[in-house]
Amino acid sequence: MLQFAGKVKKFRPTPPQVLTYGFIVIILVGTILLASGPANTGNPMSYIDALFMATSAACVTGLTTVNVGTDLTHFGQVVLLLLVQIGGLGFTTMASLIAIVLRRRISFRERLILQEAMNQSTLEGIVPLIKKVIYYSLVIEGCGALLFSARFLAEMHIGQAIYFGVFHSVSIFNNAGFDLFGMFPDRASSLIHYVEDPLINIVSMLLIVLGGLGFIVISDLITYRINRKLTLHSKVVLLTSAALIVFGTLVIMIFEYTNPNTMGPLDFVHKLFSAMLQSVSSRSAGVSTLDTGSLRQATQFMIVLLMFVGAAPGSTGGGIKVTTLAVLVGAVYTMARGRQDVVLFRNRLDQDRIHKAITLTLLSFFLIVIATMVLSATESAPFLSILFEVTSAFATTGMSAGLSGNLTTFGKLFVVLLMFVGRLGPVTLAFALTSTPEKEKFRHPEGRITIG
Repeated sequence: MLQFAGKVKKFRPTPPQVLTYGFIVIILVGTILLASGPANTGNPMSYIDALFMATSAACVTGLTTVNVGTDLTHFGQVVLLLLVQIGGLGFTTMASLIAIVLRRRISFRERLILQEAMNQSTLEGIVPLIKKVIYYSLVIEGCGALLFSARFLAEMHIGQAIYFGVFHSVSIFNNAGFDLFGMFPDRASSLIHYVEDPLINIVSMLLIVLGGLGFIVISDLITYRINRKLTLHSKVVLLTSAALIVFGTLVIMIFEYTNPNTMGPLDFVHKLFSAMLQSVSSRSAGVSTLDTGSLRQATQFMIVLLMFVGAAPGSTGGGIKVTTLAVLVGAVYTMARGRQDVVLFRNRLDQDRIHKAITLTLLSFFLIVIATMVLSATESAPFLSILFEVTSAFATTGMSAGLSGNLTTFGKLFVVLLMFVGRLGPVTLAFALTSTPEKEKFRHPEGRITIG
């Protein structure tokens, strides 16, 4: 008995395990709250739908099986928004905020967990970074809420305008994409009603971009006037993000320019705005001023590719991350030129970064392929719609082709699992499910195989 107790006492979860268990607890608490009577306008939603919504919020995805504007009370909507805020910043960041407020010292082990949560390679400056994350988030969300509220005052009373402003600012900045416009019977979901509204378009894009760049890059940009230089990470994130936004905007403009169900009726300026917002939102946020289900198949497939890439590390977005794409492109370019080192902005990358990028991409690709095959067998929907929904769930984008509300019980549970894996990351989850790896005691002899 004492021997068993000693073994139990020795168990200390690793940082990836702490992150995994923490998200599970948050999702379960959110599920109970959302399934309760006070959270629903009618009959309490089923625990399956409550689990789906809680996971979608905590994983900042935005896929829904209910109408947030009509099926949830103010209490339910606030619970959903709190889950989005905790999920976007990370529960470890929120716990650190409480510790900082209470002036409690953050231990070395807690710093290791924060390092894992923020996807940092070093512990140096991790606590100051957390403070900056909280400060920047509150300031950006506050500015977005003020601008949204001022715009909504033109069509709502002041209380509702402020409520709508805060809700949508937090939701969009954290790249969740939940909206309350479903409460208006004469409006479509998301931001479709505001397709010709420049303020809503510009503020939404700024919130999405700032949320998707990551707090490390934001901090780097703010201190640029002092340091007069950017880190390699920030340079890669900014360049790759800008290239993807331009690429996505051009492709959407080309494919949707004459589509009578999307851009056809708009003038050139509003077509450009809608294409740009769709491109920005496709990589993580999930809001849209165009009907996603009415987009041409070529556009939907291109959006699938953008969703797969996702946002930047340490951000509120998902996907394999823009830095992973940059490393892979750099590796291909290096191989094509017959060189040995992958060089970005005159900096050589070590092999560990390249191996991690390849591992993450392949794991993510195989997961999406398997999930699409499984749901193709269980759901009655076109293949592209299933691929779209699977990628959106895994990349925590929240863009939907209309499948989420029609999923079977198995389909909902499967998508819940996808959102959870996508938010934690397949590599982090794999580390969480395995014991601490032992250091290799010897190396095998080198072998050669033919490639290509």
